[in-house]
Amino acid sequence: MRESDQPKFPEIIAIDGPAASGKSTLGEKIAQYLGYLYFDTGIMYRAATLAVFKSGIAFEEEDLVTCLAERIQIEVFPPTCVDGRLNDVLLDGVDVTWEIRSPEVENKVSLVSSYPGVRKAMTEQQRKIGRRGKTIMVGRDIGTVVFPEAEMKIYLDASVEERSRRRFMESNARGDETSLEKISSSLLQRDKIDSTRVVAPLKPAEDALIIHTDNMDEEEVYETVLKLLGINI
Repeated sequence: MRESDQPKFPEIIAIDGPAASGKSTLGEKIAQYLGYLYFDTGIMYRAATLAVFKSGIAFEEEDLVTCLAERIQIEVFPPTCVDGRLNDVLLDGVDVTWEIRSPEVENKVSLVSSYPGVRKAMTEQQRKIGRRGKTIMVGRDIGTVVFPEAEMKIYLDASVEERSRRRFMESNARGDETSLEKISSSLLQRDKIDSTRVVAPLKPAEDALIIHTDNMDEEEVYETVLKLLGINI
């Protein structure tokens, strides 16, 4: 799309929703179409969780976990490997792109992200990136906390059964050995923690556009959002 032909799009598009609702896929495709930065903020919390594992700190030690989150350096770049990744994720200069997707991180990331000090540290970094403009920012509290002033807010939702199926297929594609039941249990636990935490709970912003994706494939969700942006394809 030529710049001269483009309508004026929002500088920041916030996409929120529970795990495996399709946020990452949608965000990456919209960013590619618009020429925007794709930024999945969840990778910051995953990287922080991995840092706790590597440090040996007990996850229940909130003060120590928070101090660690304030010290670590998390960087996100366009992908340099053709292995399915959407970004390169560096933790203190080390590529941890796939390590942060491990089941161990998956099981602890909601606890780490529930700590107010951790969220404050990560949110500050997220805002700095978003203020550059032309950003698709994906997460769980973008429209409610990180950028409540975002011009466009989308909330993707889907049943836990559908989300479990999607995550199971992704895991199998990567060669990870796990069961559908284990994934479902993990998602239910994560949903509970994310939606009931005191600080920045998972919920749609009051002015968010809510899209239920159970009966939609990736292309249908993508086309729906393009139409909301005023783009006819």
